[in-house]
Amino acid sequence: MKKPITGDINLLSFNQKERKKRSIEEKKALWGWVFVLPALLFFMVFSFYPMMNAFYLSLTRYNLISLEPPKFIWFKNYVYLFQSPEFWNSLKSTAIFTLGTFLLLLVFSLALGAFIISRKKGRTLLQMIFYSPALLSSVVAALIWFLIFDPRGLANQFVNFVMGTPGVDHKWLATAGMLRLSTIIVYFWKYIGYFTIIFVAGMGNIPQSIHEAAAIDGTNKWQHFWLIVFPLIKPTTLLVSVMAMLQCLKTFSTQYLFTTSGAPTKPINVITLNIYNTAIRDFRIDRASAMSVLLFLIMLVLSWLQFKAAKERDISYM
Repeated sequence: MKKPITGDINLLSFNQKERKKRSIEEKKALWGWVFVLPALLFFMVFSFYPMMNAFYLSLTRYNLISLEPPKFIWFKNYVYLFQSPEFWNSLKSTAIFTLGTFLLLLVFSLALGAFIISRKKGRTLLQMIFYSPALLSSVVAALIWFLIFDPRGLANQFVNFVMGTPGVDHKWLATAGMLRLSTIIVYFWKYIGYFTIIFVAGMGNIPQSIHEAAAIDGTNKWQHFWLIVFPLIKPTTLLVSVMAMLQCLKTFSTQYLFTTSGAPTKPINVITLNIYNTAIRDFRIDRASAMSVLLFLIMLVLSWLQFKAAKERDISYM
């Protein structure tokens, strides 16, 4: 009888182990899909389908209260929008609001994050204080500031106290410039703490050994921040800049509340407010869908440009 070769036995044992390993990996992959499937279905039903449907409706003529089915007109809605002064005013209003709020949020949240992380005591309390406005809904925040911007509210009283002009109404919700400033103040107050916490978390991940080495090299506080801390939190800065920009582009509640309370619409008629009025007030869901698609493309392009500008997103502490 021929004796089995030792090499063949080892090869057989190795193949059995490989098959068992593949079987375990396949089971893990299967259960992974089982757990991920509900989230995928939720995304497809409530996110992907509405996006595809919005693009479909943007290529049709469709009135929201009409019984007639949508009629394909291809890109005529987009041509109409690019020829519409109201749409260009919405782009202008959105750009002014986004640029003003985005820069303030980015600069001040970075400064506040550096201030909080430099404190040896009271970090948690400061974070709670700055973050508390973010817990409020956008409507509640807008309502609070609507009362503050009232002619008899705290805004006029504070400015008059500082400038020594008692009784003057600065028309926070009446003139175009002050109305735009008012919406920027509301968003800045609400979200500054949120982005500050993100910066605090990013700065807190820097190893203590790096700070100690910088102190040994004799760097002052200004050099330490700009030459060591700031380059190391580039991924956090990118995250905050993208999130802040998208949040500003999606602004709606403040502008809606102010305009429905009597403020002029034109200075703060951002794209989202124009989409709402076009769909709900004018019943032109087709043109509103076209504006939604354009807003999505603007968000996509600006996000891509920011990621493109930050070429090196992986930071190593070694």
